[in-house]
Amino acid sequence: MSKAVVRKTLISIAVAGAATLAQADVVIGVAGPHTGAYAAFGEQLWKGAEQAAKDINASGGINGEMIKLVKADDACEPKQAVSVANRLVDSDGAVAVVGHFCSSSTQPASNIYAEAGVLMVTPASTNPTITDRGLPNVFRVCGRDDQQGDVAASYIVDKLKAKRVAIIHDKDTYGKGLADAMKASLNAYGTKEVMYEGLTRGEKDFNALVTKIRSVDADVVYFGGLHSEAGPLVRQLREQGSKAIFMSGDGIVSDEFVTVAGGPQYVKGVMMTFGADPMSYPTGKSVVKEFQANGYEPEGYTLYSYTALQVAAAALQHADLDPIKGAEWLHAHSVDTVMGKKSFDKKGDLTVSDYVMYEWNDKGKYIQLD
Repeated sequence: MSKAVVRKTLISIAVAGAATLAQADVVIGVAGPHTGAYAAFGEQLWKGAEQAAKDINASGGINGEMIKLVKADDACEPKQAVSVANRLVDSDGAVAVVGHFCSSSTQPASNIYAEAGVLMVTPASTNPTITDRGLPNVFRVCGRDDQQGDVAASYIVDKLKAKRVAIIHDKDTYGKGLADAMKASLNAYGTKEVMYEGLTRGEKDFNALVTKIRSVDADVVYFGGLHSEAGPLVRQLREQGSKAIFMSGDGIVSDEFVTVAGGPQYVKGVMMTFGADPMSYPTGKSVVKEFQANGYEPEGYTLYSYTALQVAAAALQHADLDPIKGAEWLHAHSVDTVMGKKSFDKKGDLTVSDYVMYEWNDKGKYIQLD
């Protein structure tokens, strides 16, 4: 018997047990960078899923069964993501997973979940290949890099009227994928970048790179990557006197960006693409207030994670806790969430994406632009 068949058999047994035993746990993993340089995003994912599980359980759970969350720390490392995915499937008995965060982790982990017949809903992985592979169990409640890359490129060309664009990426699946998507759209609009170069994740000294950027007289620096590298890069640009507009994507949607940059004075004017303010949806007002009453501001991907758990729970509820049938149900039905009604195409992508531009102000907060 193959490993895949064994896993699917174990999942079937777990589902059958959940359907027959009173108050059995419905195990759902929350996978992401819960430690390490990107732990701020892991906290967003955990906080969102944790609150959603509490609220769903308080309303009777999933067909009377209670959700039990299991934290799975991948540290945004692909090998570790595979390890925790195997653990969630083989040891924890998860029937669904909210996660992962980094696309480089989501891609290999999703293969494990597909083999095991586990439903996966990522709140944050935007690389197009996540869903382009056609895995039937994979969904995302965020947009794609080719969508946000196009929003950034059109803004650079139409609004900023920039002529000299330097494109930097972190060589990672997410960062390079986003940079390449923006580059493709920028070129299609008739603008050729003056520089295209990668940096190494984990490094902090980018002064040599900054010198190169200044040498090409860039008026916009576009960065594909996460806040841990974006912060030091923008600070060193400013310290060397560059006045180029710094723009990035949803990988800098965290207060940690301000911290690693060295303060609000360095992030002022930084622009980024992100979905329309998740806290502005009327359907999520009460949840936002609940977070705030408990002393937590649901920034970044918090409400995306809440939404992802709502989507997974709805699928399991309508399929009698069968994740495979739940995935089939999601491809044909919409789900009411704290971020409005969500529906998915045959790939598992949202049928409607809502990327817009934001700008960081001198108080270290990001504001959606008109």
